[in-house]
Amino acid sequence: MKQSADQPNILLITCDQLRADYLGAYGADFMKTPNLDRLAREGVRFSNAYSPNPVCIPARHNLITGLPARYHGFDDNYFDGSHVCPWELPTFAQILNDHGYETAAIGKMHFMPERRATGFDFFYNMNECPPTREEDEYSMFLRERGYGGHNGIHGLRGCLYMQPQRSLLPEALHGSAWVADQSIAYLRRTRGRKPFLLWAGFIHPHPPLDVPDSWAELYCGQVPPPLETRTPLSALAEENKGLPRLHSPAAIQRVRELYASAISFADQQIGRILAELEALDLAENTLVVFTSDHGEMLGDLGTYQKFLPYDASSKIPLLLRWPGQLKPGTVDQRLVDLNDLLPTFLDAAGLSYPARYDLPGESLLTAQGRKNRAFQYIEHQHGSKRWCALRDARYKFVHYYGGDEELFDLLEDPGETTNLLYGAPDAAVLTRRDTLRAALIQYEARYGLEGYVEHGDFKAFPRYVAQPIDETFVRPSFYPMLLEEERAQMDDVLEEILRAIEKEPTTKLRENGTAEILSGAGFSPAQIEDLLRRAEAQGN
Repeated sequence: MKQSADQPNILLITCDQLRADYLGAYGADFMKTPNLDRLAREGVRFSNAYSPNPVCIPARHNLITGLPARYHGFDDNYFDGSHVCPWELPTFAQILNDHGYETAAIGKMHFMPERRATGFDFFYNMNECPPTREEDEYSMFLRERGYGGHNGIHGLRGCLYMQPQRSLLPEALHGSAWVADQSIAYLRRTRGRKPFLLWAGFIHPHPPLDVPDSWAELYCGQVPPPLETRTPLSALAEENKGLPRLHSPAAIQRVRELYASAISFADQQIGRILAELEALDLAENTLVVFTSDHGEMLGDLGTYQKFLPYDASSKIPLLLRWPGQLKPGTVDQRLVDLNDLLPTFLDAAGLSYPARYDLPGESLLTAQGRKNRAFQYIEHQHGSKRWCALRDARYKFVHYYGGDEELFDLLEDPGETTNLLYGAPDAAVLTRRDTLRAALIQYEARYGLEGYVEHGDFKAFPRYVAQPIDETFVRPSFYPMLLEEERAQMDDVLEEILRAIEKEPTTKLRENGTAEILSGAGFSPAQIEDLLRRAEAQGN
C-alpha cells in the first residue's frame, strides 16, 4: 500500500565529531561542502544547536531515547560492557516501527550493547573498533572484497590516532563511501512502499582522519590556525591537551586540514544519498535531518577531541528540510539540541510519546511552549570529573564539580578564549554568574545525574587533578576476537603504519610517543626500533 502524504519518510544523516563552524553554511568560507550547503538553503539551519553531552555514546543515547544520562545511564563513553541502555526506554525507531514505519540503521550507531533491539528492522553496522568481524557488516564487506587482513579499516588508531595519515583502502571501499552505497541500495529497495526511517551514520570526521589520496591535499594552506586561550583552563581541559601527541605547529595544522578533507569527502557521499532520494521521487515527502553527535576542539585553546563544554566541542550543525512544511532558507536562532529530535520525529509522524518520562526536548516543527529555550543545558561525566553548563542568548556558565567555574561572553568572545571569572571579576560579571549559576542548579537537579545537588547547591567534590594519558586509549585496536587461522592472515600492522604515513611528512614517529605505545601493545624493542629507523628513512 502506498503511503499517504501525511506519513513522511524520515532520513537522518549524522557525521561523527563534526563541529558546526566547519561547514560552509555555518560561515566557514574556506570549506567545500556544496551538498550540505544546498540542504541548508532548501530548509532550516539551526544556528545554536548543541550536543547535550559532547561525547559519542551519551549523545547518541540522548538522541535515540530523547532522555539524558539520568535515565539511560551513559554520562561518558563506557566500552567495557558495564553499562547498557535500559530496555524499557522507548526509542524513536521503536515508536515509529510500532506505528507502521520500516526502520533501517546504516553505519556508525554506537549503542550499548551495539546490536540490541533498538527498533530497527535492518541494521547494517559499521563500528569504529568491532570486537568481532562477524557482527560488523562493513568488516564482512571488506573481507568479501579481498581486504580481510586489513587492520586499520577506519584508519590506524594507536600511535596514529590523531596523527596525519592516509587511507590504505581504495576510495570506493572507504567507510564513508560504504555508508552512501548501502543507503542508496536501501532507498532503491524500499522505494516508498511504506513510510521509512533511515539513519545513515558516517564515522568521519571522527579520527583517525584517514582520507583517500584524492582528497588529502584539498585544504593545504587554507584552514585557519587554532585559537589560543588567554586565561587558564580547567584541569579536565589541561588533561585533554596531551591526547593527540602532536609536537609541531605543522602537524597540528595538517590535522586541521585533514579534518576539513574528511568533511568534504563525507559531504560528497551525502550528496549521493540526497540525489538518489530525488531520483526515486521520494524527496518531496521526506523529512531530512542532518546533524552530529558532538564537535571537535581540533587544537583550539590547545585542546583536542570532545568531552569539553566549549562550543568547538559541544556546538553542532543541525539542518532540516521538509518540502512544503519548512520554509527554505530559514535560519532558526533558538537554542536547540539532540534531545529535540525524538519529539520532532514523532510530531512529523503524528505520534505521541508512549511513556511518562520527563522529556527535556520539544518538537522543532511546532512550538508547544513546554521547553524553555532561553537556556541550553549541557552535562558530562560523574564524580570530580563531572561538569555541567548553561548558556543563554549571550553567556555560557560552566561548573566543574572538581574545579573552578567559568563564564564566557559568547557575543564578544565566541571562541571562549577568556574566562571572565579569572582574576578579579567586577560586580556585573558576578551578578551574571550568580543568575546563570542559580538557573543551572535547577537544571542539574531536574535533568542531571541524581545526587549532585544538595541543599539547593552543587554537591562538593574533591578537587580534580589532571591525570597522565591513559595509554589504553591510544593502543592499536584490532579485532580482539578472531579465529586463529584468520589472525595469522592479518596484515603486518607495522608495515601498515609506514604505508599510512609515507605521504604525510609532519608525522614523526620518534617524536609522538610511538615507542611507548607500541611497547605497551606487546611489540619488542627490536621491532619498534626497526620501525622508527624505517620511518625516519622515508621522512617520518
